Amino acid sequence: MKRAKRRYLALQLEMDGVPSEKELMDAVWGSVVRLYGEVGASLVYMVLISFDISCKVAVVRTSLEMVDSVRASLACITSVAGKGAAIHVLAVSGTIKALFEKL
Repeated sequence: MKRAKRRYLALQLEMDGVPSEKELMDAVWGSVVRLYGEVGASLVYMVLISFDISCKVAVVRTSLEMVDSVRASLACITSVAGKGAAIHVLAVSGTIKALFEKL
C-alpha cells in the first residue's frame, strides 16, 4: 500500500475579530461540503495543524490530490462565525518545515 502524500497550506484570515479554531474549521468544512458534498469532503483528509491568533494565520494539512479542491472551497468562504471574512492561501508545501521557511 502506498503512503498518502500530504500538503500543508498556510492560510491568512481577513476579518474583524478573531474566531476560535473550531469556528474557523467549521467554516472551512462547511464550504467544502457545500461545494463537493459529503463524499468529496471525505476525500480531503483536512486537519488543522496550528492557528496563530495574533496574525490570523492557520496551517492545515490535506491530501495532495485534493489541494485544488481545498483552495477552491477556501475561495468560496464569505463568513466565519457570522462575520464577514475571506481566507487567502499564502503558501503550499510538502513539509511543515519548508512551509514555515516560505513564510
